[in-house]
Amino acid sequence: MTGLKNPLRMALLALSCTAAFASVSASAATLNVLTTGAFKQVAAALVPLYESRSGNKINLDNDTAGALAKRVEGGAHFDVVILTPDLLKEFVAKGKVHADSVANLAQVGIGVMVPAGAPRPAIDTVEHFKQALLDAKSVAYIDPASGGSSGIYLAKLFQQWGIAQQIDAKAVKVKGGSVAEHIVDGEAVLGIHQISEILPTKGVTLIGPLPAEIQNYTVYTAGISSTSNEQAAARAFLQLLTSPEAVRLLKEKGMEAVKP
Repeated sequence: MTGLKNPLRMALLALSCTAAFASVSASAATLNVLTTGAFKQVAAALVPLYESRSGNKINLDNDTAGALAKRVEGGAHFDVVILTPDLLKEFVAKGKVHADSVANLAQVGIGVMVPAGAPRPAIDTVEHFKQALLDAKSVAYIDPASGGSSGIYLAKLFQQWGIAQQIDAKAVKVKGGSVAEHIVDGEAVLGIHQISEILPTKGVTLIGPLPAEIQNYTVYTAGISSTSNEQAAARAFLQLLTSPEAVRLLKEKGMEAVKP
């Protein structure tokens, strides 16, 4: 009888474990997270930590702020979205994002890059930066028409300085994604983009940030969809995005905490 009981017990135990695993799997959530490219590095670094702690999964998708806003307007499904404060405010007003979920995550400035090993023009003053732009054979930055915040700011700056036509004549306007990749590919010799988008790319050198007088910081803010079916899981991820672990990551990724 003992020989019969042991296999039976083992079978029952295996069945119990299978049922428990199925129960956990069934209760696990999959979050769709939309993020601007500049914050992608921080979010992506935190995904494994969130998944290991919660058992949930995250689909991380990135684009320019303007492109993401159009997708949200068009009815794209998301659980968490990371955008600029003004865009989040609009979606709160339209009932697409819970007002009580909105949280500032980080801010990032604009930097200037060249191909790795190339001479580094001086950009320490406004005049030096302007001269570097005029001297460069080609300049790459995000196309303002794509909705990227750095590209919109630079276009206004060039217009204000009266050099917009000169820059346009040699500009490589990136529709979205990484400006640094276009520097690596040799499409331009000088690139301007948010620092957090420059640092991860091999083959380019970050010369430095824009001079303080003209630096433009973009703040990134997160919110939870009002129609998400995973409210608790989404709030747990948002909590991680504002945690000490996230704050420690910011500097490494070229960002900083939002100043009061």
